[in-house]
Amino acid sequence: MELKLYEYMRELLKQTPTTFVRYKYDDISWDSRLVGILGPRGIGKSTMILQRIKNTPENHSLYITADNMYFADHKLYDLADKFVKEGGTHLYIDEVHKYSGWSRELKLMYDMHPSLHIVFTGSSVLDIYRGESDLSRRALLYFMYGLSFREYLSFFHGIESPVYTLDDILSNRAVLDAVEHPLPLFRDYMSRGYYPFSVQGDFPMRMEQVVTQTIEVDIPQYADMKASTARKLKQLLAILSHLAPYKPVADSLASEIGASKNSIPDYLAYLEKSGMIGLLRDDTSGIRNLGKIKKVYIDNPSLMTVLAGGTPDIGNLRETFFYNQMRVHNAVTASRQSDFVIGKYTFEIGGRKKGKQQIEGLDNGYIVKDDIETGFGNIIPLWCFGLNY
Repeated sequence: MELKLYEYMRELLKQTPTTFVRYKYDDISWDSRLVGILGPRGIGKSTMILQRIKNTPENHSLYITADNMYFADHKLYDLADKFVKEGGTHLYIDEVHKYSGWSRELKLMYDMHPSLHIVFTGSSVLDIYRGESDLSRRALLYFMYGLSFREYLSFFHGIESPVYTLDDILSNRAVLDAVEHPLPLFRDYMSRGYYPFSVQGDFPMRMEQVVTQTIEVDIPQYADMKASTARKLKQLLAILSHLAPYKPVADSLASEIGASKNSIPDYLAYLEKSGMIGLLRDDTSGIRNLGKIKKVYIDNPSLMTVLAGGTPDIGNLRETFFYNQMRVHNAVTASRQSDFVIGKYTFEIGGRKKGKQQIEGLDNGYIVKDDIETGFGNIIPLWCFGLNY
């Protein structure tokens, strides 16, 4: 059966392109002893680790998926033990959360085989700090987000752009030399560009499958959740998709889905970790403090478009894009006067006709406008913020 695992890996490697790699690839310390790559479904984690194997053929590597039928009557640790004894050096375990007892066996591999390098991927709701085998002191963890507008341009259209820092963007130095008119491409990105799998077509149907699997499988698996509770989560996401961006009111949300008011903060936290929603907090908020959450957003514009049946509110979509893209490298918080704050900068998001009233009197206030190609002074095109990673 081990031979079949190698054959499976070789077939996948043949199909794995290497012309485009995700923004996280060069940040990862691949040769550390234990590396975890976490993130929502469908954003390219599996492809990235296959690219790593393809790019380093000198390593004796094995790629496995944790839900392979092989593990119906074999243990993950026993496979790793045999792999090392046969000269294996790098073991890549995809979707580790689908293997029961994964954390205990990863810890055992780490402790018993100091020469083995392990890279695993997992759902973003996976909690390595919980349970009998705390891996937090052993594993280097990386969280990966979906495609930026910059990555979309490269992956979908072969248009390359450097990464621009926030200061570059605010100085109107973020440009797309290869694109005369960026707005049509930006519109397409907003509707489907966050997920690499949308290039395969049938995006709304594939996206609905991602949502269903996330809410009915991933979250319940880690929250020890009953099927009835998972249905409440799905109800909650449906409600939020019509309201977001929205200041959550625990009482009304609990009443809507037939749940306890005290459960709402946990439900929101699960949806956030799984990549379904984003929670904008003020600058004093604790991670689970509902009173400090200022707005709930759908996680990204592509998901928002699908949940809205293809016709999302354009104003909400703009805010969602800004928050989604800028949170990757920046601490984004709610503004008391406008929409967002990043460090010393305040941002008001709007369309072409957006005025400056909300940032009057602010030394570092910026108007972020959709429907414009170029900026000037403190007016910045919205699409430019998609070039930050």
